[in-house]
Amino acid sequence: MTRRALVTGITGQDGSYLAEFLLEKGYEVIGMVRRTSTVNFERIDHIQDRVILVPGDLLDQTSMIDIMKEYKPDEIYNLAAQSFVPTSWKQPVFTGNCTAMGVTRVLEAMRNAVPEARFYQASSSEMFGKVHEVPQRETTPFYPRSPYGVAKVYGHWITVNYRESYDLYACSGILFNHESPRRGETFVTRKITRAVASIKAGLQEKLFLGNLDAKRDWGYAPEYLEMMHMLLQQDSPDDYAIGTGEAHSVRDFLDEAFGYADMDWHKYVEIDPRYFRPTEVDYLLCDPTKAKTKLGWEPKIKFHELVRIMVDADLELLNLPKPGEGKRIIDEKFNGWHRWEHQVVSMDK
Repeated sequence: MTRRALVTGITGQDGSYLAEFLLEKGYEVIGMVRRTSTVNFERIDHIQDRVILVPGDLLDQTSMIDIMKEYKPDEIYNLAAQSFVPTSWKQPVFTGNCTAMGVTRVLEAMRNAVPEARFYQASSSEMFGKVHEVPQRETTPFYPRSPYGVAKVYGHWITVNYRESYDLYACSGILFNHESPRRGETFVTRKITRAVASIKAGLQEKLFLGNLDAKRDWGYAPEYLEMMHMLLQQDSPDDYAIGTGEAHSVRDFLDEAFGYADMDWHKYVEIDPRYFRPTEVDYLLCDPTKAKTKLGWEPKIKFHELVRIMVDADLELLNLPKPGEGKRIIDEKFNGWHRWEHQVVSMDK
C-alpha cells in the first residue's frame, strides 16, 4: 500500500529535498503551500507534476484540519515556518504565531483527524542560543537569543507535550545548520557563494557581512532529509540532535569559498555593523552521538566539499566555469542580476 506524506514548507530548501527523497521511496507526497502572490515554486519545478499541492496555512487551524481529513497522511513533516532570524526581530508577533503556534495547529489537527499518523517537527540549533555547554546535545538546556529561537523552543516543547499527553508519534530533529545550492539567497552561506560568482562575473564589487567570528556546525542539506524520514520509522518517537560534529566560522567559509575560486576575500568583503544581531549566537556545535549510535546515521559530505558544491552551483547559474575548467561565455540573461551587497543575512539552519 502506498504511503502518503504531508510536507508543510515543500517549496523551501528542506521541503524540496524531502519531497524528492519521499518520491524516490514510492510515497504519495502532499505539499502544503500558502495562497500568496509571491510563492516561489522554483525548487520543486522538476517534481511539481508528481506531487499534490494543496492550499493551507499554519495561521489557519481550519485549513490544517481540512487537509488532514481529506488526505489522511501517514506521515507529517512540519517544515514550514518564518525561519529568517533577522525578520523575527522585525516581525516577532508573526514569527511567534507562525513558527510557534503553527506547530500546535498542526498537532491539534493531527490529533483530531489522524491520531495514528507520525509527526516530525523541524526544531533548530538556534534554540541553544547562548549555549550552556559545547558541544550541544539533546539534553543541553535551551537559551534562545532571538524571537525565532524562542518560537522554535515553543514548537519543540509542544511536540514533546502532545507526544506525552496524547500518546502521539511525534518527534523533533534538532537540526544544526545545513546548506545547499537551494539555500535562500539571504542566508550567509548562499550570500557568500553567490557573491563569489557575481564578483567573478563583474556583477558585484563588494560583499558586506557582519560577525565573521560566529561559528556554526554546517552540513549538507540533502543528507539531513534522510534523517527526518528515519526518525519516523522507529519503534517509538524520540528527539535527536543532528549535525556534523564540526564547527567553522564565517571567516572559514569565506576562506573556503573564495579560495576555491582562487580569489582573496579580503579584497571584497567589508564589515557592516547593520548585520550584527541584537543578541549574537556565537558558537553552535552538535554532538551527534545519539543519532550515530541509535540510528547509524552519519553525514558524509565534509565542510570543504559542501562549500565547493555551493560555489560550483552559483558559478554554473552564471554560466561561469568551475575552478579548473575553461572559460565560458556569460549568458546575457544574468546581466540583470541585482547587487546583493546590502542584504541582511542569516545563519539559521
